[in-house]
Amino acid sequence: MNENKTSVRALPPTPQPAGNYVPVREAHGVLYTAGHTSAVQGMLEHRGRVGQDLTVEEGRSAAATAVLNCLASLAAQAGGLDRIEEIVSMTGYVCAGSDFTEHPRVMDGASEVLVSYFGDRGRPVRAAVGVSSLPDGAPVEISLLATIRSA
Repeated sequence: MNENKTSVRALPPTPQPAGNYVPVREAHGVLYTAGHTSAVQGMLEHRGRVGQDLTVEEGRSAAATAVLNCLASLAAQAGGLDRIEEIVSMTGYVCAGSDFTEHPRVMDGASEVLVSYFGDRGRPVRAAVGVSSLPDGAPVEISLLATIRSA
């Protein structure tokens, strides 16, 4: 892990599902996470629309925390992040106004976290999608696809 030796943020406690779903599903060596927001122990660090209520930097921070939540769920499912082979794909939803265009910059906050943990194995294909609202007023929601190493 952390092949590029940059600063690695600690994982938050494993998030609990906010509805009738599981946080991670494994199928044929691929782990799929549900959407994770930046809520830590049920509390969002920021609420609102990026570019309207929040700065891009606050959005990047929310994206970083959201992807850390994804990693916490992956670690719980896989028995540790050392079992993660690579992060294949990331989909990021950014709650923003209709004239906001910096979605990729917001999602870079999450991508940087993944690279800090996994080096190039953490650099996924990615979509950054603008939406008008997210659960509980979250500014960002992220889901990941990752491959798992054989036991």
